[in-house]
Amino acid sequence: MNCKILLFLILMLTSQVAISQNIQLHYDFRHALSKHIQTTNYFTSTIEMFKPDKWGSTFFFVDMDYNQSRGNIGTAYWEIARDFKIGKLPVMPHIEYNGGAGNSEGFGFSIANAYLLGLSYSFNCGKANFNTYLVYKYNAFAKVSNDVQWTGTWGIPLFNNKMTLSGFLDVWTENKDRTGVESGKKLIVLTEPQVWYNVNSHVSFGSEIEISNNFYTTPVYDNRLYVFPTIAGKWNF
Repeated sequence: MNCKILLFLILMLTSQVAISQNIQLHYDFRHALSKHIQTTNYFTSTIEMFKPDKWGSTFFFVDMDYNQSRGNIGTAYWEIARDFKIGKLPVMPHIEYNGGAGNSEGFGFSIANAYLLGLSYSFNCGKANFNTYLVYKYNAFAKVSNDVQWTGTWGIPLFNNKMTLSGFLDVWTENKDRTGVESGKKLIVLTEPQVWYNVNSHVSFGSEIEISNNFYTTPVYDNRLYVFPTIAGKWNF
């Protein structure tokens, strides 16, 4: 498969790989598009870091949703992942943690911890960089869910770096009922493609589009496709 075909397939999937350290601010139109999902439109800040080293690489991001009254923070979520080089092997062991907490209408809640372990593979196609991994996922719900997740991420510079396409695509399984009262699994798809216009090496403006199926847990709205775009600015350190 040559680079042009590979690039075309990635763009068709549209999906976030950080290639530096940056901070982002997004305005989310979620309430305007689906009032039953969110009671207001709101800002989200994101801090990202990707750092390779001689032993592998580390990636993390932290999201803060300012979706409570007077713009207070309602949700904080973070992920951190590490790939480990083993000699010249093309694949690397991958470990990852996901978790967070929030507040909704005065009631606090936790986002269940998830622990991931598997194998990762990274490669370049011209100036574009890609990563994919397949992992076992332990979801610490009230009834533990043992699952599988596949993830693809990429960063694609275009037009002499004046534009950047980046994104991730996650596909994973988890228990339909997190309390364990009912049995069965569901398949969840989540992708967040980003497109950026780079004013210079530090300032970028663009958009992120969250596309999901089976992601929201309210039973009435399960197994539906949702599309939530943002407008955003980014500072690259």
